[in-house]
Amino acid sequence: MARTLPVVIWVVAMAVMIIAVDIVFFRHHFWPRLAANIGIVLLVGAFYFRFRADL
Repeated sequence: MARTLPVVIWVVAMAVMIIAVDIVFFRHHFWPRLAANIGIVLLVGAFYFRFRADL
């Protein structure tokens, strides 16, 4: 359980970031929103593997 808590926090933070960007910037634009969401997931994944890869 001690290892899964940081992963859960990381995933929740990513979801909150995606939802915030969707609401604030890309509410009615499907393709730019999809591209931004993919970019956010890739960026968060890169930071995860760079700084939290010890799991």
